[in-house]
Amino acid sequence: MRISVSSDMDEPVARALVAELRERGHEVLTHGALRPGADARWAVCSEAAARDVAAGRADRAVVCCWTGTGASIAANKVPGVRAALCTDAYTARGARRWNDANVLALSLRLTSGPLLGEILDAWFDAEASEDADDRENVSHVAHLDGGAAS
Repeated sequence: MRISVSSDMDEPVARALVAELRERGHEVLTHGALRPGADARWAVCSEAAARDVAAGRADRAVVCCWTGTGASIAANKVPGVRAALCTDAYTARGARRWNDANVLALSLRLTSGPLLGEILDAWFDAEASEDADDRENVSHVAHLDGGAAS
């Protein structure tokens, strides 16, 4: 799977995220502080990672900033993106299952190495629900930004 990753700061957890994704066999596209010379402002690099997903250049994205809030807000402004700020594995699993989230937002401040592994396990193990109500909700969200559910 191709994963786009952004971070507004070159923090240990951001580097661990990229390393962990590569160890799991994913191709990683980097933005912001993770890519020399790139714009590291959270709004800009989060948008870049989200646009990779919306344009089909990446299957999913992980966007990071100090709290994760700004990164999730910026990513969610890109049509076709459903970003979820997740601080634990349960939330990550639910975001994939019930919301068909295609962008994971993480806090650089709150995410430890062990927690990162748990969140990624849940994020990649969960599949989008095929339940009619869940699919209708995801379709409704797509209509809110004028797109189609992806």
